[in-house]
Amino acid sequence: MNLGEHIADGCTRRKLTLATAESCTGGGLSHVLTAIPGASAFFIGGVIAYQNEVKIQWLGVPREIIQNQGAVSSPTARAMAEGCRDRFNSDFAVSITGIAGPGGGSEEKPVGTVHIAVAAQERTRSMAYRFSGDRETVRDSAIAAALELLLEAMNDQT
Repeated sequence: MNLGEHIADGCTRRKLTLATAESCTGGGLSHVLTAIPGASAFFIGGVIAYQNEVKIQWLGVPREIIQNQGAVSSPTARAMAEGCRDRFNSDFAVSITGIAGPGGGSEEKPVGTVHIAVAAQERTRSMAYRFSGDRETVRDSAIAAALELLLEAMNDQT
């Protein structure tokens, strides 16, 4: 079983629901999850929040967080996940925000910088990553890391 299938199995057995909020992966995480047969039993939906205004208006990310910390930051990822969980009324929500490249990076936040968060009822956890490779590799690495973080969060809820 791959990570997505483990998540699907755990959600289905425990009657848990999941939603996603994605930026740099452009819906790739949602695609991985919905490719699993029976995904409708656990996957509610997702938001591709590519622009900051979508993060603010659709996910409730405070404008001040984006202005002060940036769209690619742990506070933004946490707010995206928490806002997604609230809006979809799901048990879990996972968010991904980052710089996939090839442009858009800076000295402080180079290409490959990605922040991922998982919001659950009791807590929100977030991780910062620096992936290497081209745009597709960074996106694929971010999706894999999000699945791992989500599985860890689900296992902590048992």
